[in-house]
Amino acid sequence: MGKVRKERLTRDILALVLAGGKGERLHPLTIHRAKPAVPFGGKYRIIDFTLSNCINSNIRKIAVLTQYKSLSLDRHLALGWEHLLNPELDEYIISVPPQQRVDERWYEGTADAVYQNIYFIEKEEPAYLFILSGDHVYKMDYSEMFVSHLAKNAMGTIAAIEVDRDKASSFGVIEVDEESRIIGFEEKPENPKPMPWNPNQSLVSMGVYLFNTQDILSELKSDALRTTAHDFGRNIIPHMIATKRLFAYNFKDENKKEAKYWRDVGAIDGYWEANMDLASVDPLFNLYDSKWPIRTYQPQYPPAKFVFAQEQQGGRLGIALDSVVCDGCIVSGGRVQNSVLSPNVRVNSWADVRESVLMENVEVGRYCKIRKAIIDKDVSVPEGAVIGYDVEADRKRFHVSSNGIVVIPKGVEIK
Repeated sequence: MGKVRKERLTRDILALVLAGGKGERLHPLTIHRAKPAVPFGGKYRIIDFTLSNCINSNIRKIAVLTQYKSLSLDRHLALGWEHLLNPELDEYIISVPPQQRVDERWYEGTADAVYQNIYFIEKEEPAYLFILSGDHVYKMDYSEMFVSHLAKNAMGTIAAIEVDRDKASSFGVIEVDEESRIIGFEEKPENPKPMPWNPNQSLVSMGVYLFNTQDILSELKSDALRTTAHDFGRNIIPHMIATKRLFAYNFKDENKKEAKYWRDVGAIDGYWEANMDLASVDPLFNLYDSKWPIRTYQPQYPPAKFVFAQEQQGGRLGIALDSVVCDGCIVSGGRVQNSVLSPNVRVNSWADVRESVLMENVEVGRYCKIRKAIIDKDVSVPEGAVIGYDVEADRKRFHVSSNGIVVIPKGVEIK
C-alpha cells in the first residue's frame, strides 16, 4: 500500500497510550513519578519512544491515559509534545486523567482504563483503536501493522516478537495457526508454549494492540459486567479468540539491527543494562537514525564541557570515555567512563564515575568514586563519597538491586 494511502487511512486511528502504571519494579525511581516519565538514555523519558513511533507512523490523534503521580509526565507532555500537532487539522497529543464518568473509582486494569474513556472514544468516532504501552523502548512503524490488519480483515491484531522460552513466562504467550490467526493466549504461563517452527522460542505479545473500534468497545462493555481483572492479556484477548478474528503481527523492527530490539525497562537491572548499552561502542539500540527521530522536550542548556588537562604528576583530567553526555554537563577535572549523564550534571575534580546513570542536576563532589549506580535528579554527592564498591555498606544507606546496582532516589541528601 502506497504512502499516500497509508497516510489517509492512519487519520482514521486514535492511539491510546497506557501511562498510568505505578512501576513498582522500578522503585525508587518511581517514588515521585509514573514509570513512563522516568528519564532514559540521558535526555529522554521512557514514553518518548512510543510517542515517537506514533508520530513517525503518521498517527495524529494520541491520548495518553495517566493516573499515578502524573505531574512530571503531564509537564513533559505539555512542554515537549502537545505543540507538535495542529488542532485545527483535528490532530492532537493530550493527557487524559481518570474522569470517573463510569464509576467513582480509578483504573483497575488495562482494559478498564480504556473502558472508562468510552465517552471520549465515542465522541472522537475513530474507526480503529491502537492501544499502546507507554513504558517500552523500541522502534516500530504502526502503519505497517495497520496495513496487515486491513489485509487480513481482522477485528484485532496483536504485535508479537519471538523470545527464548526460558524468558517467555514473563509475557503473554501467543499461539497461532499457519495464517498467524491467534488460537490461544496465556498471560505469563509457567510453561510457555513453543512456536511450531522453533521449539526453543515462544511468540509473545508486545502490548501493542490494534482493534476495530466497535468490536473492542462491545467487548469492553461486556467485560465490565463480569468479575474479572479487566485486563487485555488476562481477560479481553482470551475471551475474544473464540468468536473474533484476531491475528498476530510479527514485529518489524525500524531499529535496523540484526537482532530485533524491544525492551521492557520496567525493572532496575533491565533499566540499567539498557542504558549501559546506549553508552557502548556499537549499541543495540540506534539513537542516531535521522530517518526515525526520537523526539523529546529539550531544555535550553549550554553545550557540554570538559575542562582541566593536567594529568601529569597527580593532576586532574576532565574526560568522558564510552559515555553519553548531554547538554549542560561539565566534567571538571573528573573521569567518566561507560556512563550516561543527563543534562546539567557536574563531575568535579579527581572524581571517578563508571558504569553509572546520573540524572539531571546531579553533582559529584571531588574525589568521589561511583560505580554501577543510578543517581536520580537533584542529588549532590559529597566530596570523597564512595558508592558501588561495598554492596553491604551501600545496602545500609540505599536501595540495591539483585544484581548490585545502587539506586539513589531524587533529591536525597547523602551524608
